[in-house]
Amino acid sequence: MANRDNHYEAAFEAYLRSRGTPYVAVDEARRSLLADGESIKSLDFIVSSSGPEVWLVDVKGRRFPSGDEVSRHYWKNWSTRDDLKSLAHWEELFGANFRGLFVFAYHVLGDRAPLPAEELFEHRGCLYGFVAVTLTDYAANCRLISPRWDTVAMPTEQFRQLARPVAVFLSGPGMQSNAGEARASTT
Repeated sequence: MANRDNHYEAAFEAYLRSRGTPYVAVDEARRSLLADGESIKSLDFIVSSSGPEVWLVDVKGRRFPSGDEVSRHYWKNWSTRDDLKSLAHWEELFGANFRGLFVFAYHVLGDRAPLPAEELFEHRGCLYGFVAVTLTDYAANCRLISPRWDTVAMPTEQFRQLARPVAVFLSGPGMQSNAGEARASTT
């Protein structure tokens, strides 16, 4: 089951339920072991779409904006290299039509949001914007940001060009490439 203590994952699960989207919440209590004994991070959800893809989802909770009043940061999209490696392993294990997807669940804290107001989701009195990018796009465009923590991130402009509202990925074939209408908000 999803970690219901994590408000980002709980909000995303409530979003999926509100849409009537079929999904499986994965028990994240421990890492999974491969046949060779290697440990990989569990994914968060397996989510169907109206197209051929089944999404292997890793939810990344971030504040929008992050930082304090003086140094606000928007579009934080960092992840760990372990997240990328593990999600790639899951793609291999599940096979054709199963694709890795990072869902950045932005908890909206100010008067700016990652998506238009009508695309935000309210959960437990908070607003969330769910923006997603495929593992393929993320891995091809991320850069190391901290060797110590082994974290990576996409440059903001590239992220904003490639990220889409998660609803686009759940809507079926061809929607991911419909870049003109489905990009993340320019706010």
